[in-house]
Amino acid sequence: MTTPPDPWAQAEADARVLADRLGPADAAVVLGSGWAGVGRSLGDATAEMAMADLAGVPAPSVPGHGGSVAAVEVGGRTTYVLAGRVHLYEGHSAHTVVHAVRCAVLAGCRRVLLTNAAGSLRAEVGVGTPVVLSDQLNLTGANPLAGAPPPERLGARFADLTGMYSERLRRAALDADDRAVEGVYAGLLGGSFETPAEIRMLGMLGADVVGMSTVLEAIAARHLGAEVFGVALVTNLAAGLQDSLDHVEVLEAGAAAAPRLAGLLHSVLAAG
Repeated sequence: MTTPPDPWAQAEADARVLADRLGPADAAVVLGSGWAGVGRSLGDATAEMAMADLAGVPAPSVPGHGGSVAAVEVGGRTTYVLAGRVHLYEGHSAHTVVHAVRCAVLAGCRRVLLTNAAGSLRAEVGVGTPVVLSDQLNLTGANPLAGAPPPERLGARFADLTGMYSERLRRAALDADDRAVEGVYAGLLGGSFETPAEIRMLGMLGADVVGMSTVLEAIAARHLGAEVFGVALVTNLAAGLQDSLDHVEVLEAGAAAAPRLAGLLHSVLAAG
């Protein structure tokens, strides 16, 4: 696991690259596992670049994660659509995991929409349900604000995470999709699915859905002053609630739900 010598300076430098190549944007959308089809449904790209053109972004290695960022016109505003992400379990540091999101915010994005695939801890919240995140449990053992402190111009290290997920944007999503529910997301290190005992523990801690991403990006975006929205697509019931777990079914569930999910994101982006 490696951390850039100065992750803050690298984020500012790559933010300039992003803005120069794609132009300014109002919002950024990060597409998680199974969400690739949603990105294509948001609109046509006016400009596009490889994420690897940003010095601090390694190529993703997980099936279902692309490696590009596009400028897309949505509701008369430009949105950066980040196709894919990298994860702690791939061996990256927290700074590397959040680098693309930091770049987007530093390039001018006032809102960050984070998407993921998740397992549901509630049997009544089944496959295909969008869960709008109301809060999170960061159980990864990492934090993008650990290590070298941010320069003063980027805000104090000890970010206030009260109300991390925007109530205004959550309401727009819930109004747009009558199947959507709210819930708390537990973010774990990953590398394997959770055990049934771990799922029982997470339920006692207040989690509704569980996954291996999002929590660090949400902290990084909120620290830099962005309005944050998160939504998890339930692609499976968590361990112990169904017989087995398979990453292929995660991608298939995402593909099946793509049209509805695109409509939900459109509504959130239209909230301005």
